[in-house]
Amino acid sequence: MNKDARIFVAGHRGLVGSAIVRNLAANGYTNILTRIHEDLDLTDQSATYDFFKTTRSEFVFLAAAKVGGINANNTYPADFIFANLAIQNNVIKAAHDYRVKKLLFLGSTCIYPKMAKQPIKEEYLLTGPLEETNEAYAIAKIAGLEMCKFFKRQYGDDFISCMPTNLYGPYDNFDLENSHVLPAMIHKFHEAKINEASSVELWGTGKPLREFLYVDDMADACVFLMNHYDGEQHVNIGTGVEVTIKELAEKIRKVVRFEGEIVFNTDMPDGTPRKLVSSEKLHNLGWRHKVELDEGIQKAYEWFLKSIKN
Repeated sequence: MNKDARIFVAGHRGLVGSAIVRNLAANGYTNILTRIHEDLDLTDQSATYDFFKTTRSEFVFLAAAKVGGINANNTYPADFIFANLAIQNNVIKAAHDYRVKKLLFLGSTCIYPKMAKQPIKEEYLLTGPLEETNEAYAIAKIAGLEMCKFFKRQYGDDFISCMPTNLYGPYDNFDLENSHVLPAMIHKFHEAKINEASSVELWGTGKPLREFLYVDDMADACVFLMNHYDGEQHVNIGTGVEVTIKELAEKIRKVVRFEGEIVFNTDMPDGTPRKLVSSEKLHNLGWRHKVELDEGIQKAYEWFLKSIKN
């Protein structure tokens, strides 16, 4: 990408999109195109096509998506599959019709089978049943990356896909009902500390293993891939490091300085027992993460404190 190229970041106010915008700006890209939902509804095909026709975007980071944690995915599966399919279909087809030079589609590692062999390699996609609690979201994301693959195969479009592992950091969703595990824990422990609670209750057994990637590292990997990768197969983005949910809770309790007890409600679901992606492909291309989990949790908590203060 040239520094003055017209670069559209779809979903720039979310966790992923905002990090990509920060990375592009820090690296000297001067023509970053963004639109808030009120000005451009990407589920609206006509509005999406008008945007591409008017702006003639050259590069697209497709980070716009309807996202949420286990509870949200379980409660609103129809909303998740419809919104994400609509966004993907509209943006990818418009990018093709208006001859975008390159598009990067961002998926999620929830696309992989629930009981996939670990660490999860890119070729394990579609080799087994999905995790039931986020099946609707996963199916939509699988459709998006396959769509990019087939547009590349049929038309030669330079559309690529990446699959980040569990992300966290600035502009995350910290809502207790609809957020992912790490930001939800930060909010829970902080609230418990402020209220001087004796304990914090968490879902499940605490035994599942998870990998976490600081969102600014993810953004750096995305810009790297946009500049250095043009393959048909999607690329995992991860750290190669995993912790149990219990270990994560202890790390967050330490950062937040909550002194009470952690209680696991074993009547609630755990989700996928283990989800570690193989980042060997990305590492072989020359990219590795920089922010380790302890540092990242500290950064995320500091941002959370600023956000509630403001």
